[in-house]
Amino acid sequence: MRTDPHTDVLIVGAGPTGLALGVDLARRGVAALVVEKADGLFPGSRGKGLQPRTMEVFDDLGVLDAIHEAGGGYPVGMIWQDGERVGEHQMFEPAEPTEGSPYDKPWMVPQWRTQEILRARLAELGGQVALGRELTGLTQDADGVTAHFATGGDLRARYLVAADGGRSTVRRALGIGMTGDTVDPRPMLVADIRVRGLDRENWHIFPPRGEGEGFLAICPLAGTEDFQMTAQFPEGSTVDVSPDGVRKVVAARSHLAPSDVTEVRWASDFRPRTALADRFRAGRVLLAGDAAHLHSPAGGQGLNTSVQDAYNLGWKLGAVLRDEAPAALLDTYEEERRPVAAEMLGLSTSIHRGEARRGDATRQLGLGYRESSLTEETRPTATRVRAGDRAPDGTLGGVRLFDAFRGPHWTLLAVGTEAPEPPKGVRVVQGGTQTSYGTGLFLVRPDGYVGWAGDTARGLTEYVTRIGLLPSRARD
Repeated sequence: MRTDPHTDVLIVGAGPTGLALGVDLARRGVAALVVEKADGLFPGSRGKGLQPRTMEVFDDLGVLDAIHEAGGGYPVGMIWQDGERVGEHQMFEPAEPTEGSPYDKPWMVPQWRTQEILRARLAELGGQVALGRELTGLTQDADGVTAHFATGGDLRARYLVAADGGRSTVRRALGIGMTGDTVDPRPMLVADIRVRGLDRENWHIFPPRGEGEGFLAICPLAGTEDFQMTAQFPEGSTVDVSPDGVRKVVAARSHLAPSDVTEVRWASDFRPRTALADRFRAGRVLLAGDAAHLHSPAGGQGLNTSVQDAYNLGWKLGAVLRDEAPAALLDTYEEERRPVAAEMLGLSTSIHRGEARRGDATRQLGLGYRESSLTEETRPTATRVRAGDRAPDGTLGGVRLFDAFRGPHWTLLAVGTEAPEPPKGVRVVQGGTQTSYGTGLFLVRPDGYVGWAGDTARGLTEYVTRIGLLPSRARD
């Protein structure tokens, strides 16, 4: 029997993916509820690196100032041997900010703090997070999804998004497989600690001192008094995640004493692996974040790719739920995001194995959707920004472009040409030649990618009609 929905979108999982999606939907006026099986948000620093493209997303979502205040840049790696400093290691290839890319390098914020910031923004927009709600199963029909919980009764939604991590209950309930591989058979320990005897200006690296011993790295966590400790163990090892176990590892692999670790605030073990869900959608249920793809932590791609899943999905769900686009628009979520996830999985694996460096690719500014069915490039010889590319920042007609893009709308850029009458709800910015864009017309999607580009307006109306993004009254 059909029941009325409790909410438009039920988001399972209150990590960065689920919270970012909740924020994006809330600012669009979409009723969404985030549920989390734990009694609190994740307490560790695990995904601490925010790439420049994610910083641009956070700019649009209204949390960038808080993210800047909460974190800092990455420190220089300091290599230790026998209690002596023996050399420095640059963790990332250097980059300089440009007009089109104002955020040039990764920004460090512990994952727990990123989650707090996103949750506060969600609350500011009227959104909710329900803790202690463990999903046990789901059923769906043509009208919606019914989610079953261990306690608290069922919830009904028009759509459900699985953001519940690598062991996703939702994905398993749907029977969606994940194809993957072990990146490294050697187990890892990660912990948030407080420690005496190390400065906070360096990421302290202790290479293996003998056969059978793994590395130790201790990184100051910007904006906190904590350090993140990472240690690698031989294949087949059992990792002790207790406070005493953490202290023993630090003492055995560095010049520090066990008592120098004054507090162990969180600890976990893992084995680096990669996996990609066979599909990202089953009916009215969509997978995002670690529920859809698992990365090695090397290169800082996991959390960033996950947040950008949410950013891609948010505007599409909003358009469908407001009857501004057909439900088929949601098919483009998997079409666009699964190839990106596959590419980032390959990149993080290559970095983990020492086959690639942390550079331009890890910043994620070059990712795009040129092959998407939502992309239409009408210019035969475009040499700068093409349809499907990320829309760069800059100034046009005295307006900063990221300021113009900010919000849940589409934006039409008229660069060195006359702007046509725009579709309803589309913001227009026009001016002379722009460094990044050259000349032409560029219709920028709500997630900051160029959907359509042309030398003239010919084909623009047909594009908007084809993808179904006319307001419902106009389509009627």
